[in-house]
Amino acid sequence: MLKESMPKMERHLFHSVLLILILLTLVSLNLTGLAWTIPDCIIADSLLFPNLSSYIPFCTLAPRLHLLASCSNVKNINQTLEKVPRNTEVLCLQGMVPTLPANAFDGFYSLQLLRLQLGTTNITSRTFQGLDQLQYLFFEHHAPCCLSLFLPPDSLESLRSLSSLSFQGYCLTYSHSIYLPTTLRHLTMRNSCLTKLQELQRLFPDLLLGASSTPNTKPRTPFLEVLDLSYNLQLKQAGIRDLYGLTLHSLILDGTPLRALDLTSSGLLHLHFLSLVGTGIEKLPASVTGFSELCALDLGKNQIQNILGNGDILGLKALKFLSLHDNHLQSLPVRFLRTLPQLQKLNLSMNKLGPILELPEGLFSTNLTVLDLSHNQLCEIPRGNFSFLSQLQELWLSGNNISSLSNESLQGLRWLRTLDLSWNQIKVLKPGWLSHLPALTTLNLLGTYLEHISGTQLQGPKMLRHLQLGSFPTLEIYRLWFPMLLSLEIQAETYIQFMVPSGEPFLFLENLTLETSNLLLEPKTTTIHFPSLRRLTLRGYSIFLSTSQLQSFFPPQLPLLEYFFVWCRNDDAVDLHLFEMPRLRVLELGNLNFFYESSTVKLEMLLNEVPQLQVLALSHLNLKNLSVSSFKGLQSLKLLLLNSERALEMNSNLQELIPQIPQYVYFSDVTFACQCETSWLESWATRAPNTFVYGLEKPICMANASDYSKTLLFSFLATNCPHGTEFWGFLTSFSLLLLLIILPLISCHKWSWLHHLWTLFHTCWWKLGGHRLRGQFNYDVFISYCEEDQDWVLEELVPVLEKAPPEGEGLRLCLPARDFGIGNDRMESMIASMGKSRAILCVLTGQALASPWCNLELRLATYHLIARPGTTCLLLLFLEPLDRQKLHSYHRLSRWLQKEDYFDLSQGKMEWNTFCEQLKQRLRKARKERED
Repeated sequence: MLKESMPKMERHLFHSVLLILILLTLVSLNLTGLAWTIPDCIIADSLLFPNLSSYIPFCTLAPRLHLLASCSNVKNINQTLEKVPRNTEVLCLQGMVPTLPANAFDGFYSLQLLRLQLGTTNITSRTFQGLDQLQYLFFEHHAPCCLSLFLPPDSLESLRSLSSLSFQGYCLTYSHSIYLPTTLRHLTMRNSCLTKLQELQRLFPDLLLGASSTPNTKPRTPFLEVLDLSYNLQLKQAGIRDLYGLTLHSLILDGTPLRALDLTSSGLLHLHFLSLVGTGIEKLPASVTGFSELCALDLGKNQIQNILGNGDILGLKALKFLSLHDNHLQSLPVRFLRTLPQLQKLNLSMNKLGPILELPEGLFSTNLTVLDLSHNQLCEIPRGNFSFLSQLQELWLSGNNISSLSNESLQGLRWLRTLDLSWNQIKVLKPGWLSHLPALTTLNLLGTYLEHISGTQLQGPKMLRHLQLGSFPTLEIYRLWFPMLLSLEIQAETYIQFMVPSGEPFLFLENLTLETSNLLLEPKTTTIHFPSLRRLTLRGYSIFLSTSQLQSFFPPQLPLLEYFFVWCRNDDAVDLHLFEMPRLRVLELGNLNFFYESSTVKLEMLLNEVPQLQVLALSHLNLKNLSVSSFKGLQSLKLLLLNSERALEMNSNLQELIPQIPQYVYFSDVTFACQCETSWLESWATRAPNTFVYGLEKPICMANASDYSKTLLFSFLATNCPHGTEFWGFLTSFSLLLLLIILPLISCHKWSWLHHLWTLFHTCWWKLGGHRLRGQFNYDVFISYCEEDQDWVLEELVPVLEKAPPEGEGLRLCLPARDFGIGNDRMESMIASMGKSRAILCVLTGQALASPWCNLELRLATYHLIARPGTTCLLLLFLEPLDRQKLHSYHRLSRWLQKEDYFDLSQGKMEWNTFCEQLKQRLRKARKERED
């Protein structure tokens, strides 16, 4: 009997060892499947960094949407979307995809904007199935020629929330009777193949009254509000009457051959906005005067020289907005706009109304609130020129040749709120020139030739909120502070000098921008207070603008500052020290180049005082080296961007931060140093489950400062460095450990451990095969600890976790000293108990690391974590300070553990109550994950 059983047991042993090897192979293959990094895709959250597009190009957003994915070079839609986060709100796809299959976007239930630039592609009737929240759908092709696109009649039927549909550069020649959701409000067909407006009835019969795809079906009420047919160069013999039945609010015909259009308004009596930009017209079409309810008319970028060339503008009594920008107007007749009593906004920018502006009385409606006269070659504004515009609130005079202003120039504008005089030749501001503007809140004087500005020159406005001052050479600013000022921007090429009384504060200033090479303050001992400052921008920072100057200008603490941007314009190495900014969330540093060896300031010194930092953008800084010390204190960092760095070294000790590395890491135009110490970068970028990494698809490395051969980093590592040494080291060490465990047991006559080992491997096999483990856990937590720490575990930790609700969690704990049966083999009990526990908590001290059993338990727990992803939770609790480099396989653990899996009670780093609450929350989460 014994002779027959031995071969059978040997076969079981062989099968078990074989299964171990298979499982390890599957684990190694599955590691790459956990990555969030997607080749040729950008994942971004605009709430974190709104100006991210200045570094990394991606598609535009819609209002109130922030989480986006933008992918290029798309060839296989399923492979591209496999790793895109399912909660994406904006998805942009660019490439060549022959067919969009049914349910192509299955699982993207949060998607609200979809932009497709996929060339000639076939759409099926179920392609957009499941996109119940989609509001914006764009088909775009930007090449000069149009592409053919076929839409099945019911392809858009499932889009119940669609409000905007756009076709740009596509011809729907072979499509017909396309169903449009009744939620649709905006339809765009730009640069398409339309030759006549009647084609819209064939394409979308539900748009027009009396038209229906089924003769016996009662026609639906028209629902479209905006129709954009811009740049349809083949649109000929088209008349507005062909749109009869539509209750459009807006009609956009920009770039169409207007000479072939008949603008008779029959059928569009309720049109509110008509845009005819860039149509090449030389005079206002006479037929446009039939739109009795027209509120806005845009005639910009045309050839109109005389607005009255065909008589008065009759019949537009409801017009509130009129734009004639970028035409050839040279004068305004007295009768101009006399018949527009409701006009409120008038844009006459980019014409030729100068050099002297003459606006005869009665020329405009007294209801005018916005007047734009920018870029009109104006040199002088006569006295009382605007006196009859008593209701004017915004006056734009940017880009002219005005050299001086007096109080008579702006007389009568007592309700004016915004005045833009930027980029003029202004050299002198006469005293009292703003005395007639008591309601002014926004003043722009950027790009002028002023050399001195004092408070007396800006007297008059009582509620000035936003002020912009700029001069090409220098600018000296004397006492001008307004107590209610919210934003201030000052520019000067050479220097800005402030002459203010000591301690005079900006009590409510929230946004400050300074662009200069030198910042001077008189007297030098003066410090200006900014108790409400939230955003600070320094541009043009140079070696002359030293840290001492900044420290003398700003107070030592900016308590409410949240955004800090510093950009330089030279290559000199300088020192920069940040102020005390406890609430700083966004820090952007560019072109500073102060990380040379000669510089006394290092990155870790700069980031030492910003514990709440969430976004860090570093550009053109000549960093040379990044190490763990630079980011150790940034526990709240969510986005890290590195731009335009050369020969960057990424120290291997950065692996310690992998659980805390931000959710978004972007490399833009970064080349690395060709060295084996960077070998960890590839495995991290392709296996990081909690971090999106962009810019490491094909990174370049430089062997030295003069190497511009564009060597691929990963090819260099594969050729010159040991490949996967850490992972293969793990396999070797684990195999040896397993062999050491098995060999002593083979000599025993007790073989029951094989049953437990088989159960463990069978469970792993089911998990890797995608099966859920339900009801197979006897314990909630297995606690690993050494004998020296037993008293603390039993007296402090266990009561908190085992106490019945509501005071405690009521968890089922497995304690080796208490729950392992008397006489049972400890190895068998350990393997079985770990396999039947939802979570494993290792209590780590110096004594625990010296304990062979604790080390063995930690190794088995590590194996459970890696071999059973998603079913095993490993938590580490540090009771005393430990050198984590001495913790075995720490680098491997750091890849799999998240920040919430670490608890540090050493040296009072975490209060007891806080630790208990965080531990309970983590265990609740683990229990929920295992039960789902």
